[in-house]
Amino acid sequence: MAKFIRIGEAAVFLLMVVVPLALAGGHDYGQALSKSILFFEAQRSGYLPGNQRVNWRGNSGLLDGKASGVDLVGGYYDAGDNVKFGLPMAFTVTMMSWSILEYGSQMGSELGHAMDAIKWGTDYLIKAHPEPRVLYGEVGDGNTDHYCWQRPEDMTTSRSAYRIDVNNPGSDLAGETAAAMAAASIVFHRSNPAYSKELLTHAYQLFDFADKYRGKYDSSISVAQKYYRSVSGYADELLWAAAWLYKATNEPYYLNYLGQNGDALGGTGWAMTEFGWDVKYAGVQTLVAMFLMGGKAGAHSPVFGKYQEKAEMFMCSCMGKGNQNVHKTPGGLIFRQRWNNLQFVTSASFLLTVYSDHLTSARKDLHCASGRVAPSELLAFAKSQVDYILGDNPRATSYMVGYGSHFPRQVHHRGSSIVSIKVDPSFVSCRGGYATWFSRKASDPNLLTGAIVGGPDAYDNFADHRDNYEQTEPATYNNAPLLGVLARLHSGHAAYNQLLPVEVPLQKPIAVQPKPVSTSTAPVEINQKATASWVSNGKTYYRYSAIVTNKSGKTIKNFNLTVSKLYGPLWGLTKTAGGSYALPKWVSSLPADKSIEFVYVHSGPIADVSVSSYTLA
Repeated sequence: MAKFIRIGEAAVFLLMVVVPLALAGGHDYGQALSKSILFFEAQRSGYLPGNQRVNWRGNSGLLDGKASGVDLVGGYYDAGDNVKFGLPMAFTVTMMSWSILEYGSQMGSELGHAMDAIKWGTDYLIKAHPEPRVLYGEVGDGNTDHYCWQRPEDMTTSRSAYRIDVNNPGSDLAGETAAAMAAASIVFHRSNPAYSKELLTHAYQLFDFADKYRGKYDSSISVAQKYYRSVSGYADELLWAAAWLYKATNEPYYLNYLGQNGDALGGTGWAMTEFGWDVKYAGVQTLVAMFLMGGKAGAHSPVFGKYQEKAEMFMCSCMGKGNQNVHKTPGGLIFRQRWNNLQFVTSASFLLTVYSDHLTSARKDLHCASGRVAPSELLAFAKSQVDYILGDNPRATSYMVGYGSHFPRQVHHRGSSIVSIKVDPSFVSCRGGYATWFSRKASDPNLLTGAIVGGPDAYDNFADHRDNYEQTEPATYNNAPLLGVLARLHSGHAAYNQLLPVEVPLQKPIAVQPKPVSTSTAPVEINQKATASWVSNGKTYYRYSAIVTNKSGKTIKNFNLTVSKLYGPLWGLTKTAGGSYALPKWVSSLPADKSIEFVYVHSGPIADVSVSSYTLA
């Protein structure tokens, strides 16, 4: 059942009308790319460099690893906490690297910043791998960390370091870290060959360790189970690492590994509807399909064809054209789970984008259960997902912090929610942070620019509250796949003349669009129009925007609207006990010449909206 959720803060409604960004190519993907890269600087741990651009952050975690006799200073905090989890960090590095390998030439001046973001991660991963068969997979403890609400610079929580070794294996962790090292080695191959070689050496060792000493990492590092449990096991990471080592080296050993182990390790058997830090099958299947289309499969072509079949099942499921399709919200967003759903949206969008471009280059189409799908349709669907994230959704909300005019202001993030140590160096205690900052009903003092938060629920609802960690907490692996997609969308087809333009519409235009409706009940003017439409299960749904403007010259109070012929959810007004709609609870009045906006979604024509009562102050 749809819930009535507040759509923004009072200042947004009273000072300006929230207007959704353009639906067809109207987003500034270059700006979004710049901001999404900047987010990684806010997640840095360790000694911050002189060129640090997120100035509200300071040095932190400077004794990490010391108690274990190893230097583990650096790396990234994974999300809104102050723990360094190795598995999602390595996946983040892998996906940033893949983004650059596919679309680095389209990143322009941001390429250097993206490479810096990768190197910040790989510098740490090198430290975390001090011996061929030893890898540190976590610094800090999620349980004690979550008990406290402190900025990283004030941490008093446990900084214990946890590792895997031959007696306590972790093939998934070691395999993902090998993949990250191998992928990054390609990124730095030309600009820093010595560093690239060092990364490749670590990748070789880690893959050997992962393959020979098999086991799940969370059985060895049990403190990770509550936060990053390896549900899929380690088989997918072994294939994933082998694929990246082949891509980095062209060595037949790794190609043969993929061919000989595809059946046993699930690469040819599992058809997935998700891709992320835990489940890598769709990613490795896409890579192997690219090897096949690139003529590199050799004697393994029949097996690689099975990988490709499963890769295409993933693509078809995302498009809603397979036998088992992913769920989508009424607004068209891929939806898998309540907690941090956008991680699956950005990763799927990346695979769709990459596969679309490689299909185009190979002059092939996608074959789904419902028929053939042109590569341009994959790219257009990926674009629709990114556009939703950036604001083309029923709430007209950008889920990238700092992008657009209406975005989350109370992010579940310790650093951004507490005053910068550079502004107020007073110590913030473990529990004091909860009392003073976590419970504070106001915007974050530090803007977490570029962060992709968890996102809306299955009905496109979203509550911008700091304690709503399922929806307002960001994560590095939300952003990493998005770098490549944003670069691709920003460049269009300028850099790759064999690629189709990104503006190709996914669906046929709706033949008849509802006409805008204006009504005036002096002294109030109401303007309604359809701002988006889509087809779901054979029905055409419309997103309508209604802008209410006070034309009286005086302040309006006790304002009530009657909304009839409404057959779906409405956002931005408060429903009264009598069934009418009032101003949002946090808006007590509507000053002269000011406007508010509310939105609703249903499959019918424009609803009847009229003024039922008001008083002039």
